[in-house]
Amino acid sequence: MLAAMPFSLQTIVLLAASNVFMTIAWYGHLKNLASSPWYIAAVISWGIALAEYLLQVPANRIGFQQAGFSVAQLKIVQEVITLSVFVPFAVLYLREPLKLDYLWAALCMVGAVYFIFRSA
Repeated sequence: MLAAMPFSLQTIVLLAASNVFMTIAWYGHLKNLASSPWYIAAVISWGIALAEYLLQVPANRIGFQQAGFSVAQLKIVQEVITLSVFVPFAVLYLREPLKLDYLWAALCMVGAVYFIFRSA
């Protein structure tokens, strides 16, 4: 199914999936493993991060080699996805309060997208 998508969409889907794993690896232990020693959380997080890399590396290769994204464009796309994944994770899973600061950060990301893609 992924192969039927345009390369740019393949890149975005793979980056989004990798970012879910990244967010869980980086922050999931704060809730699930809070009473475990840090090194246990680190080893478990490392295992989850492996899944992230198995998606992220092909995503960046497809984005750069086939979709024609620049490295800077790939980075900004990744940051937009990171914010899009992190905010619901923080609010729904970690029970952090939803803040207006997330909106301001998103608006800054819109500016970053504009500036990095305007010459494309």
